[in-house]
Amino acid sequence: MEAAAARIAGQVLRTPLLPGLPAPGLRHGGRGLLLKAEHLQYSGSFKLRGAANAVLALGARRMVTGSSGNHGIALARLAASLGAEVTVVLAGGAHPAKIALIKALGGRTVRVPGGVAERDARARELAEETGAVLIPSSDHELVVAGQGTVGLEILAQAPDTETVFVPTGGGGLLAGVCLAAYGHPVRVVGVEPAGTPRYARSLAAGHPVRLAPGDSVADGLRGQQPGAVPYPVIRDRVDDLIAVSDAEILAAAALLRRRGIEAEPSGAVALAGAVRAGRGCGPCVAVVSGGNTKVALMAAAAAAAPSRTPCVT
Repeated sequence: MEAAAARIAGQVLRTPLLPGLPAPGLRHGGRGLLLKAEHLQYSGSFKLRGAANAVLALGARRMVTGSSGNHGIALARLAASLGAEVTVVLAGGAHPAKIALIKALGGRTVRVPGGVAERDARARELAEETGAVLIPSSDHELVVAGQGTVGLEILAQAPDTETVFVPTGGGGLLAGVCLAAYGHPVRVVGVEPAGTPRYARSLAAGHPVRLAPGDSVADGLRGQQPGAVPYPVIRDRVDDLIAVSDAEILAAAALLRRRGIEAEPSGAVALAGAVRAGRGCGPCVAVVSGGNTKVALMAAAAAAAPSRTPCVT
């Protein structure tokens, strides 16, 4: 992670911790609940960190990935700046505005039926067929190390943090924060959508469990099973896992909006977990992982389109 932080410094924003957030049911002494503002990241989400670390470390010029949207956006943005090529495989349910932005940035998109498992399988096939470098959205050592820089920054910015709430889909961000937390007396809590609790189910079973494709307003957190890289890290270090409903996620997004923070539903999941945890939690940080709302995505696509020729799917 230290190497990743140095490698990606010129490509990513060191995002701020936003001031305390008082909310019904939350009692955080002194400073209140802080928000790690990854919605302000250059690509609109934390995904740029892991993507940049993998691309720069591997020297990739042709890339393939499977993505729900934000990882694909991050890779397309990097590819555009580096003169590289990227193909993004997307499953059913991918946000149309995210697909449009990937194309506007010059990325090629491929749609497949089914869920995340089918998407990732097709991405692996394309990489083998074309010789492109496969850069998974979470299940890769370099990607996890890059995402872990979120945790490094939190602990440097607020060393008295007692609990960090982390949105959990594929598990790359949660595993990265768990790695950053080794040797620190900080609780790490993963927050999953109630419809896709793949890590909670897997830890309870004692091995990775594959779920059927699930649905959630948090479109970026629909992974069906833990990754081989994140799973053992999370198993050995996470302190708790919380499941939140769509209603709780939307309420958290509305709470953020009232504070002037435009977060997509996936980006509000950690706050929903903090609200659910409620009382008994000391100084805390919730990661606002993404701000790629429909309005933000449309504005980004409009800004990107004049300088790039979108690839046809």
